[in-house]
Amino acid sequence: MITYNTFELDNGLRVVVHEDPYTPMAVVNVLYDVGARDEQEHHTGLAHLFEHLMFEGSKNIPNYDEVLHRAGGECNAFTSSDMTNYYDAIPANNIETALWLESDRMLSLSFDEEALETQKNVVCEEFKETHINQPYGDISHALQELTYTTHPYKWPVIGKDLSHIRQTKLQDIKDFFFKHYRPNRAILAIAGGVKTDEVKTLVEKWFGDIPAGPKYERNLPEEPKQQAAKKLLLTADVPLNAIFLAFHTCKRSDAEFHATDLISDILANGASSRLYQKLIKEQAIFNTIDAYSYDSLDNGLFVIEGKLNNDITFEEAENAIWQELELLKQGEMTAYEFRKIKNRVESSIAFSEISLKTKAFSLAYYLLLGDISEVNREIQRYEEVTAAEFQEVANTLFQTKNCSTIYYKAKEQEA
Repeated sequence: MITYNTFELDNGLRVVVHEDPYTPMAVVNVLYDVGARDEQEHHTGLAHLFEHLMFEGSKNIPNYDEVLHRAGGECNAFTSSDMTNYYDAIPANNIETALWLESDRMLSLSFDEEALETQKNVVCEEFKETHINQPYGDISHALQELTYTTHPYKWPVIGKDLSHIRQTKLQDIKDFFFKHYRPNRAILAIAGGVKTDEVKTLVEKWFGDIPAGPKYERNLPEEPKQQAAKKLLLTADVPLNAIFLAFHTCKRSDAEFHATDLISDILANGASSRLYQKLIKEQAIFNTIDAYSYDSLDNGLFVIEGKLNNDITFEEAENAIWQELELLKQGEMTAYEFRKIKNRVESSIAFSEISLKTKAFSLAYYLLLGDISEVNREIQRYEEVTAAEFQEVANTLFQTKNCSTIYYKAKEQEA
């Protein structure tokens, strides 16, 4: 159970506070309602590049990390297709330092040409390292381009192409910032050894005068329903053949999300999962195998991926996966197995709530989803999933016409 208080400033900044009198620490989490899906197809990677630039100095603070470290704090951030999130962990008695820092970079960045060129080079090197030079690194590009035809999820967060990052100008950065990095597009969550009334005073002091941005209308094209199976063969210098099956699935806020998440757990969560037991231990078809669903704000993907053992064909591997999916669709599941996966999910949620960082982010995230009270109903939502609903979602999800498959072939080595 995460207790919280909420309030909103006149400029539209939404604030949520969790008081924990038993810790001397605090976390300041700023979630911006902007991600890769808000980019234009001809210029992708901006949201992620912007995450880097947010640490390159703001209007009045040239070195963000140095100031935070002097106050005993640490910081980090991440970008997804749906959001960009920043957090500062700091001693609670120094929380004003974190609020000052976050408010200054929400007010305005330094917009320095040299800093932009530096971070463009950093992101380009990251792109090469993780998506070009790394084995199987290009799979996110290939999978998203294969599965999506219309929605902006068809490009990865890091960007569609290196040229998109390289072509970014300082004016692009300014336009992106003042469009998306405004208080009315942000959620500020604070958790730790703080008092709500004191936090409110400090938040009003540091954030109250930041002007709101124009109202943003997110009119994203809806991805049409996939009507036929898709297949793609890739060949690269990788250690093992691999297979990827992607199915279109629901939004994070949809009622069937929790059943979908449980399906991924029964298939591939741990050494007792079905795919591990059947396809790795018993049949020795795969070297590794995994299944997971994207908790996307728009309709996402459910992915099954595995690396094949030597002498196993793609057809054998794919058929073996479909056999296991058919068993799920037929309702082949004991009450013990269903109870086990629910227990694992519920214990994972309960354990995660020990962390202040998780509490702060979760409060911001559920406020973004539209109903912050759901943060304390997650365990209940998983508990409410019935075996019949589980089977119904599996039958809807695992249809051949809803599947996009990539055979990732290891390039044959010369003798």
